[in-house]
Parts: sequence; C-alpha cells; structure tokens
Amino acid sequence: MADNFSLRCYCFIDRMQAQYAAFVGTVTQGDLPVEGMASLYVEMAPGNEVFRVVDIAVKATEAKPGAQIVEREFGMFEVHSLNQAAVKQAGEVVLERLGLKKEDRIKPQVVSTQVITRVDPYQAQLLNRFRKGSMLVPGETLLVLECAPAAYINFACNEAEKNASIKIIHVSSVGRFGRMWLSGSEAEIINAKQAAISALESLEGVAG
Repeated sequence: MADNFSLRCYCFIDRMQAQYAAFVGTVTQGDLPVEGMASLYVEMAPGNEVFRVVDIAVKATEAKPGAQIVEREFGMFEVHSLNQAAVKQAGEVVLERLGLKKEDRIKPQVVSTQVITRVDPYQAQLLNRFRKGSMLVPGETLLVLECAPAAYINFACNEAEKNASIKIIHVSSVGRFGRMWLSGSEAEIINAKQAAISALESLEGVAG
C-alpha cells in the first residue's frame, strides 16, 4: 500500500431498494444490479489504486463490479451480488491486502441539506434536464443533500428510500462531494432527510 493511501469511503449496502437499484442501472458502465442485491462502495486516494483493488475484489469472490471510476484525485469502485456474504468477503479481502480496517475509513459528513417546498415549474425543468432518475414534478418538495466523501451518498440515498415514500431524481457520487436530489410530499421528504442523515452519522471512521 502506498504511504499516502487514503480510504475515503467504505460502505456496505445490505439490500438495494427498487428505485435506487434502477437508478444505478442508468449510470453504471459495469455489471447491472437489481433490487435486493447487496453492494459495497469503496473510494480511495490516489485514484489509480482503484484498478488494483478492483482486481483483488473480483478475483477473490463471486461479487460483480458495477463501477470503476477515477476522477481527478479520487478513485471509486462498486461491487454487488445477491449473496451478501460474497460482497462482505470482497471488502474483507481488499482491506486485508491493503493492511487496513473498516474503521480506517473517513467518517462521512453532511455538508449541506436543502428542502425546497412547492418547486417552481421552471426550476423543475432545469433539474429534469440532467437527471437520470424520475421526473421532478412542479409543486413537489425537493431535498438536496450533500456529503463528503462523495461515495457515501449512495448509502444515504438507499437508506432514505427504505424509510420514506420518495422519488429519486438524481444521485452524483463522484468527486469531492456526493449529492442526491429526492422529491415527494413535504412530510416524506422530511422523513427521507432524517433517515439519510442518521445513516451517515451511524458510520464510524476517522476525521477527514
């Protein structure tokens, strides 16, 4: 392992929710996930380490790679399987080979949250231009949540869907910050916000 290696994100998703899995299928360039699969997201620096780490993960288990991305200084990968044990094993093998523990990851931080009620039709049209998920309908309530490191946003989004009746508009999990856009009724968006924040705060790690 390189001396300057940083385990920025290490998060396990026990069961992909229906919308979240469908959204990932619209943006991934690797193996397509389906609802009910377990998933592991790992983000690291320097970014080029991701190629070696993905090789380790997929050779050791039956877990399939869905993403392998290097964006400027960070790298991120995702593996998934219907077999939770295989996904957990992939993560354990990676950590062992790197000489790290899960607790060496950076603890996620919620950078900002915005709840916008009664979204204006013009703003809805602007957001719909770049989204890969559901349409944002005028009059809905919109949640925009930002966290760091970026890959943790996937965990937050899946947990939000578990706990609230919302629509996933878009998720961006590459770069310095992760962001998600969710819509629904004001009450359900508040539930989603609380679930996402609680999920991120529950993860242990070191200060970033």
